[in-house]
Amino acid sequence: MSGNESYTYAKAGVDIAAGNALVKAIAPLAKATARPGADAALGGFGGFFDLKAAGYRDPLLVAANDGVGTKLKLAIEHGRHDGVGIDLVAMCANDLIVQGAEPLFFLDYFATAKLEAAVAERVIASIAEGCKQAGCALIGGETAEMPGMYAPGDYDLAGFCVGAVERNEALTGAQVQAGDVIIGIASSGVHSNGFSLVRRLAADKSWKLDRPALFDQDRLLIDLLLAPTQIYVRALLPLVRSGKIAALAHITGGGLLENIPRVLPDGLHATVDADLWPQPRLMAFLQAQGNVEPGEFARTFNCGIGMAAIVRPDSVEDVVAALGAAGETAFPIGAIGAGQKGCTVHGATETWSARADWSTTHHG
Repeated sequence: MSGNESYTYAKAGVDIAAGNALVKAIAPLAKATARPGADAALGGFGGFFDLKAAGYRDPLLVAANDGVGTKLKLAIEHGRHDGVGIDLVAMCANDLIVQGAEPLFFLDYFATAKLEAAVAERVIASIAEGCKQAGCALIGGETAEMPGMYAPGDYDLAGFCVGAVERNEALTGAQVQAGDVIIGIASSGVHSNGFSLVRRLAADKSWKLDRPALFDQDRLLIDLLLAPTQIYVRALLPLVRSGKIAALAHITGGGLLENIPRVLPDGLHATVDADLWPQPRLMAFLQAQGNVEPGEFARTFNCGIGMAAIVRPDSVEDVVAALGAAGETAFPIGAIGAGQKGCTVHGATETWSARADWSTTHHG
């Protein structure tokens, strides 16, 4: 620029008008997520939520935040922007239901080098779809245009979700006892963990991501890898409120081995039998392609189980039936017994087995 030229924010790479236009364009998407307690209108400095209007008497608030991780990179590279918002909501909403909380409202953070309205609208539309699936209102968010912070075409996402649970219905893990049964609820795919390894394998093994998968000729490999994370809220919330669930564990980073112990009291140990459910072909493909050691694989991927529910033995049949009626695939996969706090996974065919004792340093 010349010495006398007038500087503007737009010349620095930030287009305020484009951001305002995006807010206007996505307002109907947010409005479609309205629910009792929130009208889901955008444009204010903050979003209101009326707990009384939502029907709560003595609620505890529960909050969660998360991102999508490097799954975003794969989605961006292949122009698949229509599922990442569901992933974002799922990672937060599933963390709320495991504490017995109903997700109430959601806020997103979308950051990019230069705002591409068409891409941003697709992403936020998928966030709105995730909110509909979780039953929560999209009441606000932030779109940040930050030239120099991101490579051209890249963007990042973060999500923030708040839920509520009646004080006497909160799931803390204290209800778990020896003899309880672990029910596994099937995942929809890789979900949103392990993608740094997925992307490394894709590069090193020269996968043809835009071609049918070797193990499923009806679907492209990229579509199988980017299948949105399953949101379990609607299926689980009635069961939580019925008192049939002692604890829930969202199977994210760390897998079954490290997530189930997070909801166990001291002195109880979870034992999972890997032969009690069929390993999805996608999981078998990933393990074989990377020659991944069983213990490593069990801590990196969900192995086909996206959520674990711990229930009393006399409730197993009812819970499995209710989950099936809600569209989920569920089956008993193990049990709780006395022992050092932790989890052991084994299989008669030794497909994969490992043990991880719970550590107080675990986070997130």
